[in-house]
Amino acid sequence: MHGDTLRSTEDHLATVTIGKAIEVHRALGPGLLESAYQECLCYELQASGLYVEWEKPMPIVYKDIVLEHGYRLDLLVEDQPVTELKTVEALNDLHVAQLLTYLKFGNHRLGLLINFRVKMLRDGIKRLTNFSL
Repeated sequence: MHGDTLRSTEDHLATVTIGKAIEVHRALGPGLLESAYQECLCYELQASGLYVEWEKPMPIVYKDIVLEHGYRLDLLVEDQPVTELKTVEALNDLHVAQLLTYLKFGNHRLGLLINFRVKMLRDGIKRLTNFSL
């Protein structure tokens, strides 16, 4: 896929994912466990006709070994964006580092970090890019 077309597709998928996350947050509010938001967001994205991988295993490759240590992507929408969900008081540098690591090891360009434990969901969204690709 051409670079501009790929970025356009990624932007569209990010926009749809954020829109569906806002829809879920408006319906449920900020007080639930991450798993509830994850399941509802997955449902909404699939209902929109998108292919969503949920709790996708992500091995870590170090030199000649593959480490299967239970790392999992919360949601992967049409292979982009990696969407990491949180229900924390506030997003911090560790959450950002986690998503950037997932992008790097999965060779993904775009990631969304969404914290559902906020009054207005737009205040809990970070869009991150893996600039090494």
